[in-house]
Amino acid sequence: MPGQAQITELTTARTRLRAWRPADRALFAELNRDPLVMEHFPSVLSEAASDRLADRIEARLAEQGWGLWAVELRATGEFCGFVGLNQAHFPAPFTPAVEVGWRLAPAHWGRGYASEAGLAALGYGFTALELGEIVAFTTTANHRSRQVMARLGMRHDPADDFDHPGIPPGHPQRRHVLYRLSRSEWTTGLGPRSSGRADGRRQLPPDPSPG
Repeated sequence: MPGQAQITELTTARTRLRAWRPADRALFAELNRDPLVMEHFPSVLSEAASDRLADRIEARLAEQGWGLWAVELRATGEFCGFVGLNQAHFPAPFTPAVEVGWRLAPAHWGRGYASEAGLAALGYGFTALELGEIVAFTTTANHRSRQVMARLGMRHDPADDFDHPGIPPGHPQRRHVLYRLSRSEWTTGLGPRSSGRADGRRQLPPDPSPG
C-alpha cells in the first residue's frame, strides 16, 4: 500500500516488539482503564479513547516502520502493552525530540520487561535511525518509570524539568522530569548499566523494581 513502511520487529531474550494486532485492542483498553496504570496521567481512558490512541500508534508504525510497538512475551505470546519510540512535537525547550516510552499491564511489572524492551528500542534508535539523542519524560512522582529511565542510563538534570503544555496549570501532574541519553553515551557504553554483551547486544541484570 502506498505510503506504508515495512514495520520493523525487535526481539530480546524474553520479549518481542511487533506490529499491533486486532486482538490487542481489548487488552489495551483494559490496561488503559486501570487506575494503577494511569495513576500518573490525568485520567483513565474509555474504550473509545483507547482505540483512538491505538489508531494513532498503528498509523505511525505503518507510516515510518517504527514507533510504539506492541510487546508480547516470547514464551507465551501474551500481550503486555507497548514499548518503543515516539516523536514529541509539543512546545517545550527540548522538542522536537524522539522519546522512549512504555506502558505495561501491572501483571508484568517488576520483571524487568520495560527495561529489557526499552533497551532494544534505544538500540534501534541509535543504530538504525542514527538519532543523536533520545529522551524520556514523566511526572515528578512517577518513581517506577524514573527507575527504568535511570537503569537505561538516561541522565536527569533538574534544570531540564518542565511544565507539560498538555496538562492545565495548577494540575498536580503538570510538572515533568526530563531524562536524556545521547548517541555518544550509548556507543561508548556510558549509557545503559550493562553486565556484559551477548550476541553484540547490551545485557541488563534482573530488575526487581516495578515496571
